[in-house]
Amino acid sequence: MERMERTKEDETGETGPEGQPSRADGVANPTNPASAIGTEGSAPGAAGAAGATGAAGPDRAAPNRAMNSFSPADEEKFRGVRRMKLMATGLLLFVALVYVLAKWAGNSGAGAWTGYVAAAAEAGMVGALADWFAVTALFRRPMGLPIPHTAIIPTKKDQLGVSLGEFVGENFLSQDVVRQRLRAVGIGSRLGTWLALPEHADRVTDELATALRGALAVLRDSDVQAVVGEAINRRADAQEIAPGIGKTLEKVVADGGHRRVVDLICVRAHDWLVLHNDQVMDAVQGGAPGWTPRFVDKRVGERVYKELLRFVTEMRDMPAHPARGALDRFLTDFASDLQSDTDTRARVENLKREVLGRGEVQDLIASAWSSVRQMIVSAAEDERSELRLRVRASLLSLGTRMATDARLQGKVDGWVEGAAVYVVTTYRDEITSLITETVAGWDAEHTSRKIEAHIGRDLQFIRINGTVVGSLAGLLIYAVSKALGA
Repeated sequence: MERMERTKEDETGETGPEGQPSRADGVANPTNPASAIGTEGSAPGAAGAAGATGAAGPDRAAPNRAMNSFSPADEEKFRGVRRMKLMATGLLLFVALVYVLAKWAGNSGAGAWTGYVAAAAEAGMVGALADWFAVTALFRRPMGLPIPHTAIIPTKKDQLGVSLGEFVGENFLSQDVVRQRLRAVGIGSRLGTWLALPEHADRVTDELATALRGALAVLRDSDVQAVVGEAINRRADAQEIAPGIGKTLEKVVADGGHRRVVDLICVRAHDWLVLHNDQVMDAVQGGAPGWTPRFVDKRVGERVYKELLRFVTEMRDMPAHPARGALDRFLTDFASDLQSDTDTRARVENLKREVLGRGEVQDLIASAWSSVRQMIVSAAEDERSELRLRVRASLLSLGTRMATDARLQGKVDGWVEGAAVYVVTTYRDEITSLITETVAGWDAEHTSRKIEAHIGRDLQFIRINGTVVGSLAGLLIYAVSKALGA
C-alpha cells in the first residue's frame, strides 16, 4: 500500500525546473476522486467530468474500470516515465550549471570561449523550460498555476472523445472505406479456400450440428407445435383445394391410373363375397317382410347373392364392363364439378374445415413436430448420418466453387460488402456514440495519468531534444552574431 501511495503521488506530480515536484491545480486525490476541487481560473471540464463520474456511481463506473484504475503494467510504464523525467530534469540542471560556470569563468577572464558556452547553455535552458511547460500542460497545470489552455487532457477529455468519435465515423466507418477494405481482403476467395479443406468442412459441420441441437433444445415443443398447427390451418384456409383435386383427378382418369384401384376393389370384393356368402344371404333374408314364407326368403337370398357375385366377377374379369365405363364417366364428371361447380366446391371446402377442426387431426399435426425434432436431433448427433454427410459434401462443394469460380467469389464479396455497409451506415451514430460515451465515463485524472503512462517516455524525449536543439541554436546564433560583429 505504501508503494501504491508513492506511485500515485509521483503520477500526479511533475518535476519542475528547480527539481522540485509541482502539483497540478485541482488534481484529485487518486484514492478519492470526489475530493478534486479546481482553483480559480481552472476550466470546468475536469471538475465536471470528475463530478459526473462520482455521481454516476458504480453502474456507470463499472464499464470503464480499465480507465479508472492503474494496473501493474501501467505502474511499470509509469516508472519508466519517471526515470525519463529525472533524466530530462537532470539535463536541465546540467545546462543550468554549465551556464553558471561559464558566466563565472567569463567574469574571471577565462577567455572568449566562455561566451559561446554560456550562450549555448542559456538557450538550452530556455528550450528545456519551454518544452517542459508544453509537455506538462498536456496533463496538468504547470506548478499549479491557473494558466489558460493547460491541463488539456483532463479539461478537454469529453471534447477529445467527441472528436475521436467523429474522426472514426468519417475516416473508418464510411461506405467507400469499408467497401475498399473488404474488396482488398477477398473474403469470397479466402473463405472458399478455407472451406474446401476436409478438416475445415468437418469442423463447420460439427459446429452446425451443435448449433442445431442447441436450437432444438431451446425451442419448446408446445410453442413449435402451436406455430406449425397455425401455419397449416392458415395455409389450408387460404388455399381452396377443390380445383386442385379436380385437376389431379381429371389427369388420373385420363391416364387410366384409377383402373388399378378399381381392379383391386373388384378383386377384394369378389374374395369377400366368396368367404362371406352366408352373411350376405342372412342379410337379405333378414330384410324380407315377415309375411313371406321362409323358403321364399331363402331362395331370394340365394338369388341375390349369385347375381351380386356374378356382377363383381364380371367387373373383375372384363375391362370393358359397362359398370367400369359408368365409373369412368362419373369420375370425369366429378373432376369437372370440382373445378367449375360452385356447390361442389363449397361442399369440399366445408368437408375440409370439418376434417381440420377435428381433435384427432390437430393432435396428429402437433405430434408431427415431435417426430421431426427427434429425427433431426438423431441425425445431427450421428456423424455418419445422411444429414451430416450431405451437409459436409455440400460445404466441400461450395468451398471448391468459391475458391475457383470468380463469379461466385464476386457474389459473396458483394453480399459481405453490402451487409457491412448496411451495418456501418445504419449504426454509425451508435458506434461513434459508444466511443464518445465511453470516454465521457472515464475519470479525468485517471485518464490523464493513464495516457501519460503510455506516451510519457516519448514526451520526455521532447524535453531532452528541446534542451539539445536549444543549446545548438543558441550556440549558432551567438556565433553568427559574433561573426557579424554584433
